[in-house]
Amino acid sequence: MTEEQSTVSGTLSRVMVGEIVSSGTHKNWKPTLLPTDPEAVRQLHEWLASDEYDLNGIGCDFQGADLSGGNFSNAWFTDAVLVGVRLVGASFYRADLQSADLTGADLTEADLVKANLDEAVLRSARLDRADMVGASLGDADASGASFRGTRFLGSSLIDTDMRGADLTDAVLDENMFEIKVDDFTLVHGLTGTVFGPITVINGDSSRELAGAELEAWIGARGGQVQVIPPRRAPR
Repeated sequence: MTEEQSTVSGTLSRVMVGEIVSSGTHKNWKPTLLPTDPEAVRQLHEWLASDEYDLNGIGCDFQGADLSGGNFSNAWFTDAVLVGVRLVGASFYRADLQSADLTGADLTEADLVKANLDEAVLRSARLDRADMVGASLGDADASGASFRGTRFLGSSLIDTDMRGADLTDAVLDENMFEIKVDDFTLVHGLTGTVFGPITVINGDSSRELAGAELEAWIGARGGQVQVIPPRRAPR
């Protein structure tokens, strides 16, 4: 074992963070619980000790961590494993979470403004009251996820799997809303404007809904959404 590995191991064994010192840039924030993976611990340690660069969590395994309240703006979590990680109130402004696995993660009230979540896995994740203005979730798997009261204003939801997801009281505004839903997708209280269309999947069959049909489908389930035509490019 190298000296660096020994240091990381010693830090990790305490789990409750008391020795990782944050720079002023991160407002003296420290994670409540460290990840179990030494490489992820090392990346957090180096990032917190410096104000020179954004966190590089590419491909790291953050399982076991509680990173609630952290400011991860512009951070790199591409292909990272964040399964079951607590991220309550954390900020991911303009962060890259492409292809990250956030299955079962708790992102309640998180700031995901302009975050890249393309191809991310959000199965059964909790994103209640999260701010996802301008975020991109292309080809993301958000089946069974909870988005109660989440703000999706201007976000891009293209080929996003939201079967079984809870969109109760979520707010939309001029969204690309080409999502996949089923009879278990909850849209009660969903409001705003979208471009559509959505794909309703029922077993082995599916149907595409746009325009008045899409408005009626959501309306019958307690939502009130207006479908608007795509903007024309200026000549």
